[in-house]
Amino acid sequence: MNSLIITSIEQGLIFSVLAMGVFITYKILDIPDLSVEGTFPLGAFVFARFIILGVNPILSTLLAFGAGLLGGLLTAILFTKLKIKPLLSGILTMTILYSVNLRINGKANIPLFSYDSIFDLGSSMIILIGIVILIKIILDLFLKTEIGYLLIATGDNESLVKSLGQNSNKYKIMGLMLANGLVAMSGAMMAQMQGFVDITMGSSIIVVALASIIIGDTIRKSSEKMKNTSRAILGAISYKIIGGIAIDLGLAPSDLRAISAIIVIIFLSYNNFIPNLNLSKRERGVAQNAKNRKSIKEF
Repeated sequence: MNSLIITSIEQGLIFSVLAMGVFITYKILDIPDLSVEGTFPLGAFVFARFIILGVNPILSTLLAFGAGLLGGLLTAILFTKLKIKPLLSGILTMTILYSVNLRINGKANIPLFSYDSIFDLGSSMIILIGIVILIKIILDLFLKTEIGYLLIATGDNESLVKSLGQNSNKYKIMGLMLANGLVAMSGAMMAQMQGFVDITMGSSIIVVALASIIIGDTIRKSSEKMKNTSRAILGAISYKIIGGIAIDLGLAPSDLRAISAIIVIIFLSYNNFIPNLNLSKRERGVAQNAKNRKSIKEF
């Protein structure tokens, strides 16, 4: 059980980088970005390509991050320049990257056990904690800069950004690139942790990210002062621990996708149901009317 919990925490730390990336698009920009299911394995395949060529594992991981930036750029171009809906843009990017990932190394599965990894430098747990904390600090500092505030404002009130004479598309592009860069880095780290790369490793990865973010939102209800990046990290670790406990109780690993979906449903229901219990009948009516007006406007 102890080894299972440790493995779950390590995987949770890797997925926390994924969650922080998806947080940028899902929570800040309010963009449903499915391209992460292509950029996650992209990071893994790019890492595999360079590590096989003899490149240092740290540099290979950073190159994977760079590949993710390009994947996010492709989605952003489809979305902002070609005016394709963001959901469809992500699906198209994901589809394109499936073929790209196969082209990078020429096959769908690549063993990496005989090659160096960043985890050869010391304890896997300590290395992961250090990487996650470093990314969290950099991301928190970035979001406090002028560019970071404009990125947040683009998601909250795009008209305000335009009224300031700024090009909101620039910040959408920046956000999508940064998000997918982090997702690709997470994929590269997962490849090193599990010792192989597989073309299917990005399948349903968006559910993992959303589950982590939703669990983090639940944590917010008990700690309003906690930063969003911290919630994403704790959400990802909690999610993997829940999955690990489920397997320890006898569920088959093949059931993990169903477990992931059930976790999302439970926490989404909790987030939607509990706040309504604290509202009066009149307040619930006002909230519902506002929601209806928004739905009509979007339609």
